[in-house]
Formats: sequence, C-alpha cells, structure tokens
Amino acid sequence: MTYDAVALGELLIDFAGTGQDKDGYPVLAAHPGGAPGNFLAALARYGAHTAFIGKVGDDAFGGLLRHTLSDAGIDIRGVLSDPEYFTTLAFVTIDETGDRSFSFARKPGADTQLKFDEVDLDLLADTRVFHFGTLSLTDEPSRSATMEAVKYAKSHGAMITFDPNLRPPLWRNLEDAKREILWGLGQADVVKISGEELEFLWGCIPETGAEKLLNEFGVKLAMITLGADGCYLCNRNGSCRIAAPDVKPVDTTGAGDIFGGSAVSWILKTGVLPEDLTVEQLEATARFASAAASLSTLKHGGISSIPDLSQVLELSGL
Repeated sequence: MTYDAVALGELLIDFAGTGQDKDGYPVLAAHPGGAPGNFLAALARYGAHTAFIGKVGDDAFGGLLRHTLSDAGIDIRGVLSDPEYFTTLAFVTIDETGDRSFSFARKPGADTQLKFDEVDLDLLADTRVFHFGTLSLTDEPSRSATMEAVKYAKSHGAMITFDPNLRPPLWRNLEDAKREILWGLGQADVVKISGEELEFLWGCIPETGAEKLLNEFGVKLAMITLGADGCYLCNRNGSCRIAAPDVKPVDTTGAGDIFGGSAVSWILKTGVLPEDLTVEQLEATARFASAAASLSTLKHGGISSIPDLSQVLELSGL
C-alpha cells in the first residue's frame, strides 16, 4: 500500500499561555495542533509514510497548519482550505504540573465542514492504517464524512485506529459524546484511550476497561494511557503495565496523541498484527510510546514537541 497511515479529523491552533506582559495580561504562543495531526506527526517522525484528510480555513492559521504538516513529512493533498469558515482555535490553560484545560473558538470551525464527497478516496484505499477521533463527530457534515470514511477504509483492508479524545466543551451534551465514542470503539482494531475516558464511559479501572474493549467491542489491542502513572496495554495474548519515565512536564498538550502515533509506528515496524503481539512485544511498544510521550511534555505544543528517535530509544532502553 502507498501509505502507512492516513488520519482524518481536526486541525487547529493551540494558544498556550507563556506568561504575562507588563500590564498583567496573558501572553499566548500559537502552536499547530489537533489530535489526528499530532498522531500522524509522530508516525512521520519515526519513519512512516503518512497523509492527512481534513479542512482548514483559507486564512493565515490554515496556511500555517498546512505548512507545518508538510514540513513534518505528512502528505497534505487531502487537506482543503475553505474560504467560508475560519480555522478552529483552541485556548489552552496550563497548571503548575503541566496539565491543561481547553476552550475553543469553533462556531463552526472549518474542520467541521468537511464533506465526504470532498474526501480523496485514493488515500483511504491505499493505506495500512486509518485513524480517527471523535472531534470530527461533533457536528455535520464532518460526522457523516468520518463515518463514511471509516466504512470505506475498512472495506479496503485498512487497520482502524481510534482515539476518543474527549473534549467536553465541544459537545452539545455529554450523552452525545458518549454515543459517538461508543460508535467509534465498535469500529476500531486498535484503541488508544485514557484512564479519564474509561472513567467517563464506565467508571472502571484500566484492566476492566481493556477487557470490555476486547470482549464487547471486538478491539484487538487496547492501549490505556494513565498520565504520570504510565500505561496499560492488553490484547488476547496478555497485558502489561509500565510506569512512565520520570520527567518534569512543562506542557502535556498532545502527549496522548504522540503516545498513540509512536505506538502504532512501533507496531508497524514489527510487522506483527496487533492481536498477535506477544507480551514482550506489548512491553516494548509501551516503553517506546511512553518515552516519546514523556519527552514531548518537556516542550510546549504538540507537533513541535515530538522528540527525535534517538532520544526515545535512549530513554526507553530499546
């Protein structure tokens, strides 16, 4: 196949505070972001051939996003510029631990206006992996476009990866969010989900959540991120839980996305199907992805924070 991974979804600008000016007003730095873009950028950084499907505004920030993806080695032929809608903006508040909360300018954003008849179907037909999240499921027409794209990619043999990426402010209500997340879980071969998202869905611990994903949704590999507590990976062959490397985060934006993209890049390099990974291979995947995600928290932003392969290998001991 032509591509190792293709993703569809939101591209946006993350504005993160870097301090205050002399009058006490916040100073914001603009970082290219969006979970699927961060995910793909990690894959591209570690040698995968990738492409993005989505829509940005025909504005300065949309141009910045297109250039950023291209500079990251991601094919942008599927990224459209829409003159009718602005590029989505996210405003990120970071606390003293590096953790963040979000507010959005997306009423609507260009990313929600992607139609299925605008999707380059050759990208979906020629990829080993197709990745999506739920932020393209919040509104029409991008919701229908995403659902049709998943169906098309599955019919052409792609492995489907999914990240719920729950952002409550972007949903009309949380019941809608839960419904779309459950739909996404039912489509996926590989799921990257956080401990907080498991709590939102079922109020359960990672081990119970992983069993539900495998037994009730047909997921072949569950990857559960637990922030500073590490991660838990599980398939039919077994499971592993590893601690996160000891770092002092300055910004955790995109860390989960980078974990997911790094894990998938490692799995693709093994040439082993997710359901066939041994416990030892699960552990290596977890160590690689955890190292990449942890190192990314030492810099601001998402795409701009992805560490070099040599750094990841050194920290992970692989």
